[in-house]
Amino acid sequence: MHIAIIGAGISGLMSALELVEQGCKVSIFDQQQAGQAASWAGGGILSPMYPWRYVHAVNQLAQFGKASYQAWNQKLYPVTGIDFEIHDTGMLIFDEEDFDVGLSYAEQHQEPMQRCEYLQRDALEQVNPHISDQFQEAIYFPELSNIRNPRVLQSLISYLKQHPNVEFFEHAAVKKLIQQGDVIQVLQTEDGRKYTADHFVITSGAWSHYWNSQLQLDIPVEPVQGQMLLFKTPAHWLPTMCMNRVMYLIPRMDGHIVCGSSMAHRGFDTSTDETTQHNILEACLEMVPELADFPIVQRWAGLRPSSPNGVPYIGKMPEMDNLWANFGHFRNGLCMGAGSAQLLRQLMLGQPTLVDAKAYSPERLQNKILA
Repeated sequence: MHIAIIGAGISGLMSALELVEQGCKVSIFDQQQAGQAASWAGGGILSPMYPWRYVHAVNQLAQFGKASYQAWNQKLYPVTGIDFEIHDTGMLIFDEEDFDVGLSYAEQHQEPMQRCEYLQRDALEQVNPHISDQFQEAIYFPELSNIRNPRVLQSLISYLKQHPNVEFFEHAAVKKLIQQGDVIQVLQTEDGRKYTADHFVITSGAWSHYWNSQLQLDIPVEPVQGQMLLFKTPAHWLPTMCMNRVMYLIPRMDGHIVCGSSMAHRGFDTSTDETTQHNILEACLEMVPELADFPIVQRWAGLRPSSPNGVPYIGKMPEMDNLWANFGHFRNGLCMGAGSAQLLRQLMLGQPTLVDAKAYSPERLQNKILA
């Protein structure tokens, strides 16, 4: 089976990996270099932020993330020499209004990764001695981890480019899907070249709404900008992730600390601005004032593929025989990426699914067919 994948972010690359390991031939297309956009720009927390604020379908796929990435890292590392850097740091949350609901969520769901403790100041200082004195209590998720998403992407790209059944077409924007009835026969790139496949998969992230007019659908996915900044501290200086009022600090193994994030509807603008960067910095220093002693080494913005309730579209597109979807993960592309790709592969190959696929079905778009 030959499958064309349109989009080379985490969704497209993980989908390609799942399919090629099952014996499929895969062609991967992207309008820019593979592994860019939201997949590169995100923080890499292997859990939805405040999981109790999300619907079950989001948390259900996210729970497979860490174990899946651990398994793939073991398989890919000997080939690529690139470690995913899964960092077991735990997470401190300082939002007082979330203490009770967070503790209740953990007790109700009994998921190992979502184990939660309430900490007062003495215990808080033992877990992370750099927290501001203004925070006298927190809830602590000791099992939460983060993954270094640029390394994940580099490893996936390296592995797939070495695979004999994979072709990459970078800087090759797909502009048209040529169909006969309910079957896509050919995709056409911006330069007019045409490519055939047995099946086609849209993994275009924030660009997925591009297919609205051609497919006569109203795909409710749009870009939402998120800005970040990066500190450099000594390795292992900040022992835990921290979060307050949706702003977070994510320590990497080498001492880099990812700080974010904003949310703004600015189309496809990926430029940073002084006001937003200042707000992120202030929020970070409020949690860990000592960060002011360390340099900011990078600033950037990415585009999240927003979707209603953050539930992605995974499965066969409405009224199409060989067109599939894996897009619309909003803020949770990394933590849902592994589970989403596994589910897509199972659906495409007629295998038993790891979850009930109905909640993710693109048939939800059936009611949005354009008049």
